[in-house]
Amino acid sequence: MIVFDLICEDQHHAFEGWFGSSADYAEQKADGLVQCPVCGSKNIAKAAMAPNLGRKGNQEPVAVDQDVSQPDAKAAQSISSKTAVPAHYQEMIGKLAKMQEQFLADSEWVGDKFAKRARDMHYGDADEKPIHGTASKDEVADLAEEGISALPLPIPVLPPKSKN
Repeated sequence: MIVFDLICEDQHHAFEGWFGSSADYAEQKADGLVQCPVCGSKNIAKAAMAPNLGRKGNQEPVAVDQDVSQPDAKAAQSISSKTAVPAHYQEMIGKLAKMQEQFLADSEWVGDKFAKRARDMHYGDADEKPIHGTASKDEVADLAEEGISALPLPIPVLPPKSKN
């Protein structure tokens, strides 16, 4: 997954968009699927972004004075956006994240074996149970052609072994 900082060119609302690749972003934008979550405008552009580069192996880590596990509200605000996210949006996203967390608690992470595992369950070669993982656009299309449902999670998740 790749995260782009996006900006609504009509009202200058800034927001993030998660895409499988730059090509996915371009395709979704061309199809009119990328729109401003605040005003609904489809006149969207990528905002300037700084690359996320790791430190060189011969450099010492920079000491941080504040406790990063408990950032203050001002530090947590996006520096690329002067528009605050409305409280009701934050509440809705929080509720959605909580529901997804509850669903995933009973679901098995299968990683890039998602399509194979879904197929095995569909055809009776494995016991049915909730699973989540990754699948390419082509794999999802193939599953759909076979009558196998596969839906994206509303909020992207990190694989269990990637979590800090």
